[in-house]
Amino acid sequence: MLARKSIIPEEFGLPGLVSRMPRKPVFRDRVNKARFIAKNGSCNLAHKNIREQGRFLQDVFTTLVDLKWRFTLVIFTTTFVSSWLLFAMSWWLVAFAHGDLDPGRLGAVHCVTHVKSFASAFLFSIEVQVTIGFGGRMITEQCPAAITVLILQNIVGLIINAVMLGCIFMKTAQSNRRAETLIFSRHAVIAVRNNRLCFMIRIGDLRKSMIIGATVRLQVVRKTTTPEGEVIPIHQIDVQTESAVASNSLFLLAPLIICHVIDRNSPLYELSAMELQCSDLEVIVILEGVVETTGITTQARTSYVSEEIQWGHRFVPIVTEEEGVYSVDYSKFGNTVRVATPPCSARELDEKPSILIQTLQKSELSHQNSLRKRNSMRRNNSMRKGGSGGSSSGSLRRNNSAMLSPKVQFFTPAEGGQSVNAVT
Repeated sequence: MLARKSIIPEEFGLPGLVSRMPRKPVFRDRVNKARFIAKNGSCNLAHKNIREQGRFLQDVFTTLVDLKWRFTLVIFTTTFVSSWLLFAMSWWLVAFAHGDLDPGRLGAVHCVTHVKSFASAFLFSIEVQVTIGFGGRMITEQCPAAITVLILQNIVGLIINAVMLGCIFMKTAQSNRRAETLIFSRHAVIAVRNNRLCFMIRIGDLRKSMIIGATVRLQVVRKTTTPEGEVIPIHQIDVQTESAVASNSLFLLAPLIICHVIDRNSPLYELSAMELQCSDLEVIVILEGVVETTGITTQARTSYVSEEIQWGHRFVPIVTEEEGVYSVDYSKFGNTVRVATPPCSARELDEKPSILIQTLQKSELSHQNSLRKRNSMRRNNSMRKGGSGGSSSGSLRRNNSAMLSPKVQFFTPAEGGQSVNAVT
């Protein structure tokens, strides 16, 4: 028995309709990749299997500065207490060798007066190294060994003070502390500026003291494979900015927008909006300069992954002039607004400039339509507000008259049935 033929033609069936539907390009899912630089500027890098640990001890001062505060304070306290105990033992040995600890020698001259035990020797060691000088204990000229120990303790104490206090000063005046007030926008944007597709970020300084000779460098970090098959997990590509082309430094008085024109030499040249979301690149931003008050070079860092790059957005202006003074509203520092931007890559824009023209024309038309709608709505609202006061009394009168004498229509047939007359 033959199968019954369907009433619906095959070309209008579900398989036929699905086969004729345009398919969107399918991109690979983005692999979750670890950040190379965190948002706060710290490097996401772990050093393992370092065999030559002794190299860190060859530069003790830098090692102490790089340590965390709790370790630095422990070393600071341990160093001073150990030196006091060491020289306390030396003073006790001097007194013991001279016989000052013998209670039978009452009238003899001691090397150090009133040093009769290890506790008193420890207190005298602290007085000598810290130069307190309470006046109860003092050295005499009877013992050349005591004079030698006094000279050694003074020299060692000065060295320890210089190293430890210098370490504490450098930790409190580190350049990364100044970088805490150098801020970056939460997101980066890609939009059209001067008829070119541009990658833009915003930077700012919260302090009134300026950063002298500020420079901004951009790098794209991505995993690449060479034609020979070599895999480079962290391939750093320098990105040119407009500020670097125009001058060597920035005048970071107010928040600035750093712009990178996506041209043929840019690593973002062949990426469209959808391909950018699927890519595993990371844009690193490095801001360097000299602190005006201290003269120390500081560096602030951040990075942007593909999820933090907004295509078709632009930063809102935050600098306004109020009463002869320029004012910066930092509450809008990272705010963006959507603008007309073609979703294609910069390479396609160079090959087909008409895409940009069509996008801008559509944006202009939509903007004009929105303005017309707003004007018409405002006009209607003003007419309603203006006519509501005068028409309210008239409407009440009409309602009252309608209640008193309602209209009743009587229809009489006319000649020929062509028309009907209404009589009220």
